[in-house]
Amino acid sequence: MLATVDRPSTLVDLPTVRRRRARAASAPAAPAPRVAAPASPGSTADVLRIIADPRTPTYVTVFANGRRRYSYWRPIDPATGAGGCYAALPTAECDELQASGRITLGEPVVDPNRTTYRVRTAARVPQTPARPAVAPERRRVA
Repeated sequence: MLATVDRPSTLVDLPTVRRRRARAASAPAAPAPRVAAPASPGSTADVLRIIADPRTPTYVTVFANGRRRYSYWRPIDPATGAGGCYAALPTAECDELQASGRITLGEPVVDPNRTTYRVRTAARVPQTPARPAVAPERRRVA
């Protein structure tokens, strides 16, 4: 127990040392394979909404071992006071958006063990009509 300086009568419990469990003599069990849940249209739309918001800069970090991590800056919510930190986005949904051409990666920033790209929504190109509209011929009256 430890008495605090400004409150001499208040005692604080200090954390105790955690004891590690003894490792088994046999080989450690292999972790269960992670199965990604199929992306629902709602979650993909939420991810795209976050990426499209200019207040939430979004990045993907590609590590040297090939692991990718999508993250964005969560602004502070004045009502709750929460935010002001980086938050992760679901990798499966972001990969689907990139494969479908809905998001693009910016210029790389290369570090020794990772490369970081800015993620932005892809610019929508207006579709041109299959047949261009042709003005009817004008006949000259003599």
